Amino acid sequence: MKTIVSAAALLAATLLAIPASAANLVLYTSQPNEDAQATVDGFMAANPDVKVDWVRDGTPKIIAKLQAEIEAGNPVADVLLIADTVTLERLKEAGKLLAYKSPEAASYDASLYDADGYYYSTKLITTGIVYNTSATFKPTSWKDLTKAEAKGLVTMPSPLTSGAALIHAQTLVGVDGLGWDFYKDLAANGATAAGGNGAVLKSVASGEKAFGMIVDYMPIREKAKGAPVEFVFPIEGVSAVTEPVGILASSKNADAAKKFVDYVLSEKGQEGFLKLGYIPARNGMKLPEGFPARDSIKVLPINAAQALKTTDQDLKTFSGIYGSN
Repeated sequence: MKTIVSAAALLAATLLAIPASAANLVLYTSQPNEDAQATVDGFMAANPDVKVDWVRDGTPKIIAKLQAEIEAGNPVADVLLIADTVTLERLKEAGKLLAYKSPEAASYDASLYDADGYYYSTKLITTGIVYNTSATFKPTSWKDLTKAEAKGLVTMPSPLTSGAALIHAQTLVGVDGLGWDFYKDLAANGATAAGGNGAVLKSVASGEKAFGMIVDYMPIREKAKGAPVEFVFPIEGVSAVTEPVGILASSKNADAAKKFVDYVLSEKGQEGFLKLGYIPARNGMKLPEGFPARDSIKVLPINAAQALKTTDQDLKTFSGIYGSN
């Protein structure tokens, strides 16, 4: 029996529920396919009595799929592992999540999980600047991307496609000296915004573009493999998403879902994320090779409740500048 359901297969299955015989647990995630597979493999090795099916896509598409299923009265997913807490906060407020007080939370800063137990951060994923090593200059500031030397050479993921990109935009517009004017200046300088982080990496690594906004682990990982890219933590600071995990209130496999939450928060689960090149959210963990010391990374603040309230307007504002890509 296959333990993986591809995104294409699940999407093609319309909104029919997966038969009970197909899996004990269904995970919807925004992790890259390779990472999702590793996470599921690690969990099943630690919990051989549970089998997992999973579907992967960008957070907005995952949530759109889930909402369509909920409206049809047939939600498929048991557990979510997606980009940001703002999205899970929305689901919490809508009564779509199950509260679970994981014993593993004791090893996390209180700011990294919901006090009522509806969701828990699993890692820190920052967004900074990737540049091709053949670029004419090394950027150190976000504003460097608006320089004449970068005209037509900057690309970024779209908040319409990427949850991390949405949080990034909402974070930067709250920074003095940046704001929406920064995004307008980027557009005037020929910057493009479309797709997800993977497309940005491909564009910069190939030399099609010289600079890009991107989540940290992708270029750091590819540099280690020999790609001609470097990653910069800009001086103003970086945004961060924490890829929280949460259980759907409609889950038909709540006990297995609780085991999954405990696993990804456990030291063993966090070591799995570390091996994949992520900054673990759990206290006392090492950082991946290629990252600077954690205290040297300036993470910019974001108010999740406020970001939730302004999300629709923020997406409209971004689309008004860059179009609906």
